[in-house]
Amino acid sequence: KKKKMAFTPYHNITGSSGVHVELLAPGDNGGDINSITIANTHASKDATVSLSIVRLSDSSNLNSSEIYYIFKTVAIPSDTSLLLDNGDILSFDNSGAGFSMFITVGSSDTVDVIINANGV
Repeated sequence: KKKKMAFTPYHNITGSSGVHVELLAPGDNGGDINSITIANTHASKDATVSLSIVRLSDSSNLNSSEIYYIFKTVAIPSDTSLLLDNGDILSFDNSGAGFSMFITVGSSDTVDVIINANGV
């Protein structure tokens, strides 16, 4: 029997709804990620995206946290997807005492995110 993951694997992120979005919260047990696809859905504009793992020392202040970037301020061209498919890079401690995963997008950008993990 496959283990069900507690997180949501599909996200539509718009900069207007918040530029820092938590994709995985501590305790979601999504640390066994196989791949992440980030698609820029805009027809003519690049999307500026950062992906990080974060240990929140103060959940109300992202700036007071321990942040490790998987990539930072990457421009994804319009109508293009970025595929991260190295499970070794995407593996991290996502237990209750572990890290969150955040995506940061430009304030006028829209991206779709698909997280593929074992057990989902």
